[in-house]
Amino acid sequence: MKDTKQFQNKAQNVFGEVCIDKGLFLTSGMLSRSIPTFVAEWILDRFCPDGILSDDALSSMNKFIEEHLPRKEQKEQIKNRLADGESLTVLDQFSVYVDLKRNIRRVRIPCIDENGYIEGHLIDRYRNLLGGGLWGAGTLNYHPPERGESSGEGQVWLVDFKPLQVAALDLEYYCQQRAEFNLNEWRELLVNSMGSNPEAYSPSQQLVLLTRLVPIIEPRVNLIELAPKGTGKSFVYQNLSRYTRVISGGKVTAAVLFYNLLTNTPGLLTQYDLVVFDEAQTISFDNPGEVVGVLKDYLESGRYTRGRQLATADAGMMLLGNVPIDSSGVPSEGIIFRKLPEFLQETALIDRLHGLVPGWELPRITTKAPARGIGFKADFFAEVLHAMRDRGGYSEYVTSHLKITGTDDMRDKKAIERIVSAYLKLLFPDLRLTGAEFEKYCVEPAIKLRQGIRDQLSRMDPEYKIVSIHSEVL
Repeated sequence: MKDTKQFQNKAQNVFGEVCIDKGLFLTSGMLSRSIPTFVAEWILDRFCPDGILSDDALSSMNKFIEEHLPRKEQKEQIKNRLADGESLTVLDQFSVYVDLKRNIRRVRIPCIDENGYIEGHLIDRYRNLLGGGLWGAGTLNYHPPERGESSGEGQVWLVDFKPLQVAALDLEYYCQQRAEFNLNEWRELLVNSMGSNPEAYSPSQQLVLLTRLVPIIEPRVNLIELAPKGTGKSFVYQNLSRYTRVISGGKVTAAVLFYNLLTNTPGLLTQYDLVVFDEAQTISFDNPGEVVGVLKDYLESGRYTRGRQLATADAGMMLLGNVPIDSSGVPSEGIIFRKLPEFLQETALIDRLHGLVPGWELPRITTKAPARGIGFKADFFAEVLHAMRDRGGYSEYVTSHLKITGTDDMRDKKAIERIVSAYLKLLFPDLRLTGAEFEKYCVEPAIKLRQGIRDQLSRMDPEYKIVSIHSEVL
């Protein structure tokens, strides 16, 4: 077994307060609570700043959670305290919607299953409250109806809000300090930071895990991951970043995804870095023809039109689906896209996906799989991934050091170049690497992802020729 203590000490010494012992989450008792990891780590950092979960710290933390992170079954108790005039601060995912009929803004408060009102300055300051919403500490007050008003209604108000996110980010320092680690150390640090124990995965499996971050760190990357059940496909998207939105099966409307013409509200693609369709095999669209048509336009150009509204965005799309595997550990069907709904089997849509992530190469989640030891705090790591989307130099490095051969298809070229850029940002953010490292850890995995798409297309539609994509590192 590898000695990871020296590596963990190095991470702690180099990055200091933006690191946390990921094992604290496993021993804190918060695993049973349905909250994202970045929320749990925010609480842990508040009560265990020295990284030690003592009995006193655990007692204080549990008291804080009981007071400020109520369970669903406690909602009537919370409402009763508000009705008694208490001002309460709760940790929740608050989201704001606009009621144009009455020209008011309302806020959804999940912990009490109520829609309340919100101070306008909070919306101006935290624009991401609109639509998908933000996790944060919100202060609630209750205003009872005026005495004598027969039709008056009491109102719950969100009067203060503080998002749970990193206060400041020194992206230049993050990139520069990559030089303090060798490649294996850095890869394991990233894997641990995304919530998985690198000791439970081989180096090649660790790279598959990191591929799940590709559409988060690189704009407009569209991937599909197919794997057996129980491999943790959606975990990182549900727990790591407030900039991702997960849609778990069910019916999806064009209004939610693109633009709501009734409320004049932009859809999810304009609000997030990544929109994830979990359980893709169970997804349905209210109007498949319209949604798929608009979606194809967006995946190709980053623009779409709905009604009279023209919108642009740089969000990526991730499809997650289950696929059976045979005794050798590979998909048991030649055309694995046949497991998707019919409207997602259109080859023109599949061609716009940049890569097929081989999730079947990952083992089922076991008790050894959760992260342990030092890693980046989830909120810090999420902000890094978000900020790296706009950091320059990576696509220029790719175009000047890579020549793609074996195909002259422009979609193949764009897909591979974007994915290679993402791997550079993840593994070599300081752009200090050899040609051999560039080829092995960035180019070859990117080609494999795109080759998976092309192989499926050639099996599904004779118009797509069989191609074998290769590269030359310049």
